Amino acid sequence: MKVTLFTTCIVDFMAMNVGKATVELLEDLGHEIDYPKNQTCCGQPTYNTGYVEKTKNTMKHFIETFEHAEVIVSPSGSCVSFVKEYPHIFADDKEWKERAEKVAAKTYELSQFLIEVINIDDFSAKLPGKAVYHHNCHTARFLNVKEQPLTLLSKVEGLELVDFHNSGKCCGFGGTFSVKMGGISAEVADEKARYIQEANPDYLIGADFACLMNIGGRLSRLGSNIKVMHIAEVLNSK
Repeated sequence: MKVTLFTTCIVDFMAMNVGKATVELLEDLGHEIDYPKNQTCCGQPTYNTGYVEKTKNTMKHFIETFEHAEVIVSPSGSCVSFVKEYPHIFADDKEWKERAEKVAAKTYELSQFLIEVINIDDFSAKLPGKAVYHHNCHTARFLNVKEQPLTLLSKVEGLELVDFHNSGKCCGFGGTFSVKMGGISAEVADEKARYIQEANPDYLIGADFACLMNIGGRLSRLGSNIKVMHIAEVLNSK
């Protein structure tokens, strides 16, 4: 299968290792990777900030960039969930609504693609230690991708996956929310970090680097040695 990779802004600029791990995972399975060099932001930050009409140009560029793809895969449930909203945003524009529907229908978060599309759940990965998994809001609630990451992690040799209090609660990032409502965001992140530390894991794992960056930053400031890893990196561990 030819897989077109949508890396997302944060992975592209701040977590290239996540993009690299995603590519290696898919290539090891025999898939051809297509990477459109003119891809840009999906438009979620500006749209959520209220610039709806201006964001439509960014969304149209995204559609034009990816509509040729056989399947689109991204290591970010948050960005994928926004692409799934495109048809609703273009509801009053017949041409772009139809084009958006076609793109949205073939766009998947990484763990969702692995489990639901190609039915692969074991990568012979090895990572000894105890880990907790953070359920990203958009991935779990909007895409309903909850069990897929846990299934994948359950096959990692040596990894003990444990739960922690309020594991499905927001980490406080919320994109521009963390900027506009910094005080509230910090309090939410503090609570999340405290519950994670109570579980005493070696690793914090998630499927969206934005959340991992937020929680990991707080854990670091608290002096924690918990290692933060994206699920793509875990599955790529040998």
